[in-house]
This record gives sequence, structure tokens and C-alpha cells, in this order.
Amino acid sequence: MRHHIVSASNSPASGADRCEQAEGARSAALAENPPESRELGLYVHVPFCAKRCGYCSFNTAPLEDDTMARYLDAVHREIELLGDLAWSSRVRLSTIFLGGGTPSLLGVDDMAAMLDRVRARFDVAADAEITVECNPESVTRDKLAGYRAAGVNRLSLGVQSLDDSILPRLGRLHDARGARAAFEAARGSGCGNVSVDLMYGLPGLDADGWSRAVEAVLDWAPDHLSAYGLTLDAGSLWGAAGVDGIPPEDAQVDQYWRLARSAAARGLEHYEISNYARPGFRSRHNQIYWRAAEYLAAGPGACGFVGRLRYANVKATPRLRRLIDEWRARALLVDAGERVRLTEAGFLLSDALFVELL
Repeated sequence: MRHHIVSASNSPASGADRCEQAEGARSAALAENPPESRELGLYVHVPFCAKRCGYCSFNTAPLEDDTMARYLDAVHREIELLGDLAWSSRVRLSTIFLGGGTPSLLGVDDMAAMLDRVRARFDVAADAEITVECNPESVTRDKLAGYRAAGVNRLSLGVQSLDDSILPRLGRLHDARGARAAFEAARGSGCGNVSVDLMYGLPGLDADGWSRAVEAVLDWAPDHLSAYGLTLDAGSLWGAAGVDGIPPEDAQVDQYWRLARSAAARGLEHYEISNYARPGFRSRHNQIYWRAAEYLAAGPGACGFVGRLRYANVKATPRLRRLIDEWRARALLVDAGERVRLTEAGFLLSDALFVELL
């Protein structure tokens, strides 16, 4: 099958003309590539984080000033554009996944408004799986109950670790007690489908510490568990600057097997490389990716696949422009026509400056 690739932008920070041109190009490409299936997923990227983690290479930005309002205006417009496609009335959304970033930074009213906008433009299945990724420090029982009332029926908690000496080093803003409280808040809100994310191979993580974390999380009885080995991706701070204390490969393999054995002993099915689930609780949205099925995407940096088209929205760049202004003021960068270049002083600090971009 031949795939076409197109890049488009819904970034609220983009110039109006550039944004409209990109949106028009994407809409035209999607119009010419109707989906082969009547059932689609929808991924919505929420790019904001209170703090960027050292291992993260995803498209994220700090939540500042009016950025959330501008983002919501842009993503609502994008949903409208997707809903205006001639074939949109012929498809049904079987899954909706809000990822990030930290989607749980959305207020209840904003979450409800976004999902209402999707329902107004698409046929959403009555039993659609609607997932929101959450960081423990950004949720309460009342907030999650509000999400439930808005239609969210699956929560994914980014716990990553239960070691209070490791969590700050990762850049996480919660502690072990806060992680457990967030899980209890999820259950208390009435959510019957809760997933927990953990990471192994972390700096300073030994075998016993990993086993304690796994057993503790399994004691919570989550419906789904995702466990990812640390990778130093090029787009992350650690990938660029390095990090000390990463366990050797054989220790990481041992941590993997400890997880696999513990999850199996608790009756969880290892159904994907990094995912375990109680019977009947596989992530329906994640399986769309694994099965090369079709899905729409909205939000800066989000990627979709429909018909013969794989497309990606360009990433928002307000933080990059702010850094450039700061470097210019420090004489580390100068304008060169329509471009900018480092000065001699900038060359001297180039490695440190490039890390700031991440």
C-alpha cells in the first residue's frame, strides 16, 4: 500500500496565514483519502506540562499565560475542520485518546467542551473507549468525577516510579504517597478502567526497588499496566546531555523478567510488548496502532493515519522563539537575513544552548 505523508499545523502560536495554508493542505489531502474502515480512533494531543521530565522526547511546552485558551480555540477549530470532511458523516469514532503532555491539566469544563465538540461533529460509539492521560499531582477525586460526567471512561496514570529518591531526579512532581492517592481518587470517582504507567531501567533503580514498586502497584489492582524501559531518545534532555546511574543491560533485563513474572502471577495478560491487562481490559486505542488501523489526530505534533495518508501536525514553537529572543539579548545569536546564527560566544556555549531547546 502506498502512503502519502503531509505535515500540517494547528499551533496557536503559528502565523494566521501559515496556519490557514497548512490546515487547507491537510484538509485537501484528507478529503482525497477517505478511510477504508467505518470505525476510526481519534488522538488529541495536549502539549502542556508543569515541568518537563529529563527522559521525555514528546512535544511539550510549559503552561503559561493564556496558552491553554489559545490551544483550546485552535483544537476546537481543528475538530470542526475534520468534521467538515465529506466522508466524516460516514465514520464512527470507537476510541478517543487524550495524550500529552499532561491532558489532566485541562479543567473539567474544558474537558467537557472538547468532548462535546467531538460528539457534535462525529458519530461517537455508545461504548467508545475515552482515555485521558493523567499525572498524579494534577488530579483530584472531584476533577476525575467531572471527567467521568463528561464521558471519560478510562484513565492512564503516569506514576513511573514509587521511589521518592528517584522521582525528583526524573522531574516528576509527585511522590509515592501522591501516586497512591491519585489511584484512589480515580477509583473513588467511579472509573472502572484505570491504567498505571511504570518505567524500569531508571537511574539508581535496583532490582529490589523495582520489585517493590511492581508489587505495590499490583496490590492496587489496576485494570491495565504499562511498563516501559528507559530509552535516551534524541529529543530528550537526557538524550542530549546524558545521565549517570543507568543500570547495566543485564540488570534491565532482570527488571523486565521480574515484571513479567509478577504480572502473570496476578492474572494480567501480557498482550503487547509494554502492556499488561486484566481480561477484557486491553487498550482498544493502543491496538489501533499495533494493527495499523485508521485514526484521526488533532493538536500540535499529533499524527494520524487515514486511507493512504499518514499525516503529522507541526509542533508549536512559542518556547523556541522566547529562547531565541533571550539568546539574541545575550549576544549569543544574531540575525542573518531571514535566518539566525550563533555568534562566536554562542559557538562556545552551543551544547548547553541546544539542550535548552529540548
